[in-house]
Amino acid sequence: MAVNVETLDKLERKITLSLPLASIQNEVDARLKRLARTVKMDGFRPGKVPMSVVQQRYGYSVQYEVLNDKVGQAFSQAANEAQLRVAGQPRITEKDGAPEGEVSFDAVFEVFPEVKIGDLADAEVEKLSAEVTDEAIDKTVDILRKQRRTFAQRAKGTPAEDGDRVTVDFEGKIDGETFAGGKAEDFQFLVGEGQMLKEFEDAVRGMKVGESKTFPLGFPEDYHGKDVAGKTADFMVTVKNIEAAHLPEVNEQLAKSLGIEAGTVEGLRADIKKNLEREVKFRLLARNKQAAMEALLSKAELDLPNAAVQAEIERLRDAARADLKQRGIKDADKAEIPDDIFRPQAERRVRLGLVVAELVKANELQATPEQLKAHVDDLAASYEKPEDVVRWYFSDRNRLGEIEAVVVENNVTDFVLGKAKVSEKAVSFDELMGGQQG
Repeated sequence: MAVNVETLDKLERKITLSLPLASIQNEVDARLKRLARTVKMDGFRPGKVPMSVVQQRYGYSVQYEVLNDKVGQAFSQAANEAQLRVAGQPRITEKDGAPEGEVSFDAVFEVFPEVKIGDLADAEVEKLSAEVTDEAIDKTVDILRKQRRTFAQRAKGTPAEDGDRVTVDFEGKIDGETFAGGKAEDFQFLVGEGQMLKEFEDAVRGMKVGESKTFPLGFPEDYHGKDVAGKTADFMVTVKNIEAAHLPEVNEQLAKSLGIEAGTVEGLRADIKKNLEREVKFRLLARNKQAAMEALLSKAELDLPNAAVQAEIERLRDAARADLKQRGIKDADKAEIPDDIFRPQAERRVRLGLVVAELVKANELQATPEQLKAHVDDLAASYEKPEDVVRWYFSDRNRLGEIEAVVVENNVTDFVLGKAKVSEKAVSFDELMGGQQG
């Protein structure tokens, strides 16, 4: 039977569904009979409840379930016959004026759009490259040494300097009043490590044990403590103890303590270089993937289905609430978060998902088993027992699905970079890592 599909808007469609009342009633009767065999009610033995009582108690809910099932089946069949790719759930409303013996419904829904991708040869992409230098390895060695440093008492009368661990008492006041978190005794921190605000570190640097100092401290406007953000406090600090840091020597002992089998400094540096190169590889892949996706979006034309955008907004909102809950925010799961906060991100995700799907289908960029295995092997290489990690990924379809999505994105990235106008740009290791080293 031909399905009449009415176009309401760019992506919005309407189908009228008609169902014979007899088939609905037959299904209701069948379900009530099945229910009567097992239902339990006071005053009746199981299976002996009269149908009239079962009908009175459960008739409405069973009819509602049957109607939902029948309408859902009719909609799916109609959409399939009309070869429609439905986006989201349809809005079903009962329609007046149905023929005798039938009930009619209007199903209003959206379809996925036609995606047009222009000539990628005109797209411009900046592709980054980076190398792991000796300087980067040196910085990583220093970080590992700092993680294993020890502290010893400084000689009496020696001023505090960067790297020292100091113990202080302090009290801060705003307009003459002590504020929450503005007072502490026997408080320890490392000078020059950014653990305290710069004005506080500058004040303590150069002080000796037993000395006290008063100084003003301006809290940044974006300071996490909202009560003091943007305000200036008067602080008094007293240094009670100064300990100098001792970093372990870069030698075989350090290498062995870090699990280097060869137990040599050369082995340590080689292991660090290998790990940094793996991290550089993944970071470059992520940055270049982002650039390729932006170029792809710039060449795509499509209308966005509101249902898909709204579903993505809901996912983002749920994730935001979960994050707030994890941070200990009370009633985070009930937090009112407006759609507009997530809409730009949701629209971009939906647009990119549709464009990528179209490119993958048109150019057969699906992930191959060999690519999946290679990517999992790469991820597992940094673990102590890579084979266990590989088994962990391949033992769960959902986990492997996540890997498959990444591999497909990588295939899309390579395809775009192979078509677009690519300009190479070398960046430093520090720039790529976002200042994490140092």
